Amino acid sequence: MQEAVEMAVVFGSIIIIVKFLTEYFLRRRLIDKGLVDEKVKYLFADAGMTHLLSNIKWGLILVAIGLALFWKQISPYRVEDETILGLMFLLGGIGFLVYYFIAKNHIEKRRREGGNG
Repeated sequence: MQEAVEMAVVFGSIIIIVKFLTEYFLRRRLIDKGLVDEKVKYLFADAGMTHLLSNIKWGLILVAIGLALFWKQISPYRVEDETILGLMFLLGGIGFLVYYFIAKNHIEKRRREGGNG
């Protein structure tokens, strides 16, 4: 179980680093080509809201996974690692569903208010 968590952290870190580097190089190329005008503002207009919703999503997922691990620690019965792994995936999926409805409601609210969400 510990090896799976370590692998998830390593590969997750690699994915995050690649994402930040690609965004950096995209912005750098736009600046170098002189394409920084009103059109580019629309590319990054919702960046703050996207980060907020992303933080909510990952918070829900990590809390769900933490609940599965916490349940293993406080359970009075011996629980197999496979059961906990399945529970982690189940609760993580539920976390994604909760995030979907939160994001959907937020986007609909912004559209009703006249925003570009």
